[in-house]
Amino acid sequence: QVQLVESGGGLVQAGGSLRLSCAASGSIFTITAMGWFRQAPGKQRELVARILSGSDTVYADSVKGRFTISRDNAKNTVSLQMNSLKPDDTAVYFCNVIDSLSKLYWGQGTQVTVSS
Repeated sequence: QVQLVESGGGLVQAGGSLRLSCAASGSIFTITAMGWFRQAPGKQRELVARILSGSDTVYADSVKGRFTISRDNAKNTVSLQMNSLKPDDTAVYFCNVIDSLSKLYWGQGTQVTVSS
């Protein structure tokens, strides 16, 4: 009944840009935080960016200054603008939301590939 739909992944050259979007729908009480995780080949899943309802944000050190997270509370959507992409950014990116009851929801993931 709860669904997260991700879009915007693809293949780009180093230095290019992509914009990821995630739309949440279904029986979610109140979304308190939305964010993005990623998992690269041979590496652990890591937090990329997170945004709270009050617009406070957290970024991984590796993406600060290059990525920007934003949300539309009325539409329950979150976006990740990715600029100056590097080959090391290649990973599967997962949308994640947390509701006021501390229940976690995940998207199915979208592939981002950055070529040299």
